[in-house]
Amino acid sequence: MVDERARHFRRLRRLRGSARRWSVLAGGLGGAAAVLTPYAGLGLADAAWAGAAGSAIAVAAWRWVDHRALAAVPPPPALDPAEAAARSRARLVAAVERLPVGPGVLAEVRRVRSRLALRGTAAAEPWARLDRAALTLAGLTGRMTGLAEPAVREAAEADRSLRELATRVAGVERALNMAPRGPLAEVHATLVTQLTDGVAAYERLVVAAAGYVAEDARPNTEHPAAARLTEATDLLHGVASALAELRTPLRTP
Repeated sequence: MVDERARHFRRLRRLRGSARRWSVLAGGLGGAAAVLTPYAGLGLADAAWAGAAGSAIAVAAWRWVDHRALAAVPPPPALDPAEAAARSRARLVAAVERLPVGPGVLAEVRRVRSRLALRGTAAAEPWARLDRAALTLAGLTGRMTGLAEPAVREAAEADRSLRELATRVAGVERALNMAPRGPLAEVHATLVTQLTDGVAAYERLVVAAAGYVAEDARPNTEHPAAARLTEATDLLHGVASALAELRTPLRTP
């Protein structure tokens, strides 16, 4: 997003600089026309000098008029520092995402930042397990097609839900330091149990997904590449035996 206040002052500086340049040019051409016309008399060259000077004067006047009109417009309000920082961060993220390895780097940075935010809470260890399982499932997702596609969608939804639950657990745990240990402690224990059970179920889903991919990729017969290599090996052995027989000298009776 563009800072409208900065754009306003940038346009004002450009108009002022343009008006000054055209004023200098108009003064130079006007002075040259005023001196050269009486000096050599009227001619075609004098008409060119006078036309160029008049055009420069007109353009300079228009530039000053535009500058005064823009200067009369109140500038947009200054951005809030937090909003300016958010815009700068958004521009930086957009620039990194355009790089070939940008999305992966940003995903890793977000993962590390989220893990650091949960450090020291009961949600840190389940979050780390969820991260490992999610990375494993991401490597298998491309091969889970057909009947396995609903399971992939369910896994994505469960991943978002479990991460929200982990954030909630961390928030409740921080609130325990300021509130009496009563009903809030029971709620925290319940949330931790739900998070742990959910992560365990997610890990079981990843194991099942790995088994599905392994069974789907296992052929019932020998792999074609292995069969071709066996045939090529037998062929080379046959050629080597034939060459050995040709090099053996014939025995005379």
